[in-house]
Amino acid sequence: MYAAHQIFPQVRRYALGGLLLVGTTGTVQAEIVHDAIETEHLTISIEQVAEGFQHPWAVAFLPDGRYLVSERNGQLNFVDPKRDQSQVLEGMPTVNHHGQGGLLDVVLHPQFGDDENDWIYFTWSKPDGNNSRAALSRAKWLGDSLADVEHLFEQDRASSPGRHYGSRLAWLKDGTLLMSIGDRGIDPSRAQASDDHAGSTLRLTDTGGIPSDNPFLGDDSTLDEIYSLGNRNIQGMTVLSNGELWASEHGPRKGDELNHIQAGSNYGWPEASLGNDYRTNEPIGVESLPGMVDPVYVFNGRFAPSGLAEVTSDALGNWQGQLLAGGLASEQLLRLQLEEGEVVGEEIILQGHIGRIRDVRQGPEGAIYLLTDSSQGSLYRLQAVN
Repeated sequence: MYAAHQIFPQVRRYALGGLLLVGTTGTVQAEIVHDAIETEHLTISIEQVAEGFQHPWAVAFLPDGRYLVSERNGQLNFVDPKRDQSQVLEGMPTVNHHGQGGLLDVVLHPQFGDDENDWIYFTWSKPDGNNSRAALSRAKWLGDSLADVEHLFEQDRASSPGRHYGSRLAWLKDGTLLMSIGDRGIDPSRAQASDDHAGSTLRLTDTGGIPSDNPFLGDDSTLDEIYSLGNRNIQGMTVLSNGELWASEHGPRKGDELNHIQAGSNYGWPEASLGNDYRTNEPIGVESLPGMVDPVYVFNGRFAPSGLAEVTSDALGNWQGQLLAGGLASEQLLRLQLEEGEVVGEEIILQGHIGRIRDVRQGPEGAIYLLTDSSQGSLYRLQAVN
């Protein structure tokens, strides 16, 4: 394992703890913005709980009720709702903040809270000259600050332009970590190249190693980290309570997908697709091919998926066991009912109520939290009205 100063010279002086603040961002002040939205099963309210974040990307909840919000500009915000405070943590690496790049997903170790595993994991676009790489790092949590930044993984090839990083994270039940990497936006065929991390999901250990049962381990033609192939740009990913991995994925024009990701599978991009070219509006590839997995569901229109969560709390009644998918361009929150691996029902819960939805998470108390993508992004809480 690398020490923080070996990979990130600029954070060397913070490796022993350092200071908490490099500045402040966001405002923490709860405010009901929609008090009674009627849905098929529930009446819900939407409460804005924090605002003023610069293109936030992800939220992660600490066990004590405080939480972290990442911003694409590279800032990781530490929010204490009880004190109405939002502060910026020191020690994060310098990101490539070009286009869609920056500081992206953030998750806690699944055994966070036992001191030994108090790690914060984050994905980011690592600068490499004029190019960049999708990267994964972690930092030790000291209760109100970060220490010991460790670089765990970076994709094998630096790329330009600054888009299609993927970069969602999800923990499998066995304690291994899944990371999505997009096709990087200039050569879609990379998603079918088994010697290239682009356009895939990866499976890693919690220290960035390669699990001994990865599906392509021992196949000299395929990189050992690869878990699935043919993924254009996954920006929503969640592990269900039954252990299944599901992902929402940006397709080309009108080709956004929901996929059940399974080890060793190929999801077709760009050889099989249900979307069209942005410039010509002509179909890309064919609709289906032998040996490639068709999507379980195709989102209507230009949904632009980002953020995906399973409702496990009984606080949301009949939504329990269903998926909530966020949309960017569509500004939608969509409820999807799953039965035996198929989508059997759908409902638009929000459409334009709060803006571009970047992240969807269930909070520790059972409410749903939504993070909006804008220069003044906000965190919202969705809950049932009694």
